[in-house]
Amino acid sequence: MTPAQIASLTLDQFLAQPETKPASEYHAGEIYQKPMPQGKHSYLQSELTASINSALRQPRIARAGTELRCTFGNRSIVPDIAVFTWDKIPRDADGSVANQFDRAPDWTIEILSPDQRPTRPTKNILHCLDYGCELGWLIDPDDFTVFVHTPDRRTQYFDRSGDRLPVPSFADRLELTIQDLIDSLWN
Repeated sequence: MTPAQIASLTLDQFLAQPETKPASEYHAGEIYQKPMPQGKHSYLQSELTASINSALRQPRIARAGTELRCTFGNRSIVPDIAVFTWDKIPRDADGSVANQFDRAPDWTIEILSPDQRPTRPTKNILHCLDYGCELGWLIDPDDFTVFVHTPDRRTQYFDRSGDRLPVPSFADRLELTIQDLIDSLWN
């Protein structure tokens, strides 16, 4: 398929294509391939997902997933971590988790990869906020900074080891600091 053909795909045509490794995302006829995660990204993603699920899964508050395709608002994105409140997790008729997630996550987390510009992940976070997401994080693991986006578009950043990171209202039992992120790469 030529680049011109790829660029003219509709969302449905894009979704009918085989998945790529790493994942590709779709926005208004344009397809972008995500960068391949490397060490810091991978470990941070794994540890953060485990921490979120440890606090929120058992009491059936919310559940975090990695590299989960979410299709809504004429985009199909693959956040590094997508957190859905328990009642909004798509389910099959038998009650198991569905394969198709046709809504924005309630909390979206993107982790920058080496040499990745923050523009595209930030646009994805803002798109999620436009469609009901409560909170978005953009994590820069090279300098341990977390940019926190909310629906009112007031962006905050956290970069001191003791900084407690804001979490969505449904995740108030979860306490995470910049130091916790640092520890996930050292311990």
